[in-house]
Amino acid sequence: MVWFRRDLRVHDHPALSDAVARGVPVVPLFVLDDRLLEGRWPSPNRRWSLLGALHALDAQLRARGARLVIRHGPPEQVVPAVAREVGATDVLVSRDVGPWARARDHRVATALADEGRVLRARAGLLLAEPESIATADGRPFTVFSPFWRALSRADRRAPLVAPTVIPFADIAPGTILAAGPPPADLPRPGEGAARDRLAAWMADGLSAYHDRRDLLDGSGTSRLGADLHLGTLSVIELDALAAAHGGPGADAWRRQLGWRDFAHHLLWHRPELAKEPFRPALARALRPATEDPDAVAAWREGRTGIPVVDAAMRQLLATGWMSNRARLVVASFLTRHLLVDHRVGEDHFMRHLVDGDLANDGLGWQWTAGVGTDAQPWFRIFDPVRQGTRFDPDGGFVRRWVPEVAALPDDLVHTPWLAADGPPDGYPAPVVDLREGRDRALAAFRAAADGDAGPRGARGPRDPRG
Repeated sequence: MVWFRRDLRVHDHPALSDAVARGVPVVPLFVLDDRLLEGRWPSPNRRWSLLGALHALDAQLRARGARLVIRHGPPEQVVPAVAREVGATDVLVSRDVGPWARARDHRVATALADEGRVLRARAGLLLAEPESIATADGRPFTVFSPFWRALSRADRRAPLVAPTVIPFADIAPGTILAAGPPPADLPRPGEGAARDRLAAWMADGLSAYHDRRDLLDGSGTSRLGADLHLGTLSVIELDALAAAHGGPGADAWRRQLGWRDFAHHLLWHRPELAKEPFRPALARALRPATEDPDAVAAWREGRTGIPVVDAAMRQLLATGWMSNRARLVVASFLTRHLLVDHRVGEDHFMRHLVDGDLANDGLGWQWTAGVGTDAQPWFRIFDPVRQGTRFDPDGGFVRRWVPEVAALPDDLVHTPWLAADGPPDGYPAPVVDLREGRDRALAAFRAAADGDAGPRGARGPRDPRG
């Protein structure tokens, strides 16, 4: 049996290749668990993408003589039952390192062992397994730059080709739930669509990534995050293709793939980061006695009166996505200018992002809020006006998503409150004065961080300056 989870592909799939190489019938299984579909962060966008990816995976397996077997229920009950039905002694999986996945796999492995069967994990989701990258004295890394140097030196396995034929066991495949209409303007799901996006990125986007990656509209980025999250693409294959391509764009993009590994490295060694920040004492000290619910609602809905923030938040609601630069800007605004707990923002992102990922988003929110792996977090506060003028200089991104300000000239489109008559009709005044919000955040950090020692030399993704 091959139990698919976050690896919904047939290319570069070590567990699938291992199963096929044994020369016996294979049962490709996916378990639809209610805890997976409606868990801590139920997300219509990711549910739709998941179901679409399952239909696409079934088509890939059909083309090779097999089917995707679908069963519903708790994996610790379903997996042993299917193994018993077909007489499988081994269940092969791609190893997942998150705390929820580890607890699930422990339950399944225990249930299988009670029947003399074995759960066998194969590397398949990361560039390197988290415990294989360590400091000279064997400790886990908490700073990205030395982690990246160590990861860059680590051996990489070669990507595997997809099996051409998959012998299929005699078992009823079951029914994949219908995905229905997309709840937002989402990318076409599944491995085939992902490989089309990858080919287009390699041909037209990668070479300029280092120059265009910070554009707020995201036109300079790969937009392959959801494909990596669901495993419709292999990060090993992406890294290998970028390495073969070469150049500063490829080098910068490979480094961003390294950030994904770093997030999973941290979560493996510190599973409590799934719910608590890296620096919990600082987070508690920063947390205000009350938060302004109206300001939080305005942030969620894209009506803060700060055009760059509102454009990004409206894009998220409409498409389930925003660029990395925009994520940093809106997260900084919420946690710094509004002094709101980062978990409020993380919750909103995880409910809407089609590429929402516990490790990646948790790391990003903690770092931007200043309670993660950052040596001196208090002074890094993104100025949304400066970010807009630098990375949306002609105002095209803002005008696309905030049509209320579209008629303003370029020198006011990011600061509509400075117009002679104030903001245009229908657009609100800012929920906070940006300078006052910055000063308040700096004062809160100076007070809260007194005596708080964090890791030295940590930098955030691409060390963006606000």
